[in-house]
Amino acid sequence: MTSTLDKPRAVVAPPELKPPARRRRRFNRKFITSWIAVAVLLAVWQLAPAAGLVDTTFLPPLSKVLDAWWQLAQSGELWTDVHASLQRSLTGFGIALCVGVPVGLLIGWYPLAAELLSPVLVIFLNTAAIALLPVFTLILGIGETSKISIIVYASVWPILYNTISGVRTVDPLLIKSARSLGLSHLRLFQKVILPAAVPTIFTGARLAGAASILVLVTTEMVGAKAGLGYLILNSQFNFQIPSMYAGILTVSVIGVLFNYLLLSLERRFSTWRSA
Repeated sequence: MTSTLDKPRAVVAPPELKPPARRRRRFNRKFITSWIAVAVLLAVWQLAPAAGLVDTTFLPPLSKVLDAWWQLAQSGELWTDVHASLQRSLTGFGIALCVGVPVGLLIGWYPLAAELLSPVLVIFLNTAAIALLPVFTLILGIGETSKISIIVYASVWPILYNTISGVRTVDPLLIKSARSLGLSHLRLFQKVILPAAVPTIFTGARLAGAASILVLVTTEMVGAKAGLGYLILNSQFNFQIPSMYAGILTVSVIGVLFNYLLLSLERRFSTWRSA
């Protein structure tokens, strides 16, 4: 008679470790390859002036720009300008987000709202924010109100139109399936339309973030006493070229960090996509 101890036991497979490791390797490879072009650009920036390929008077080496950046940071001037710029940019971006998303959802979901508002929105969409800068300055002055208002104007359109597109491009099968389950109009919008539109809304938010920084620098070159745009223009007038490039480099870094922040938030609110 065979003892139960002699029977073969089921072998429990260890936890699968390959997929997480594979994802980490894929992330590391993607991270490295995505920054190769940036590293090459910085290397060319450093080597081209040093080799005499360009005039160092107008394009100093990267090392001199970083040295000027460090001096501005130590003196506190850089942080004053960064604080002023971020305050204006984030305020304008936040207002644009609070206006663009609800209006975009309204236009995308209700055909009557689209018929009423679309012609006016098309006119404003095709009017560049920079072209209206003199108008904003004449009406609102050269203070903070006009600067924030022009940032709102430049930022709201990418958010608005991407929100409309996100609502209108939801898979019709999802809507039919939800309606077959007896969801009310409000619950359908809350559970199906809005989650499906989130990625497109965040695309508009990223475009708006870039627009807010771009317009910010331009507005700070007119009647501002602090800000990265003021730093860049003032450094040019005083022929402090390394400081000018230090301001430009700071604007680029802030834009990249802001973009990555929005990407992280998009992944946080779109976890269903990787489910």
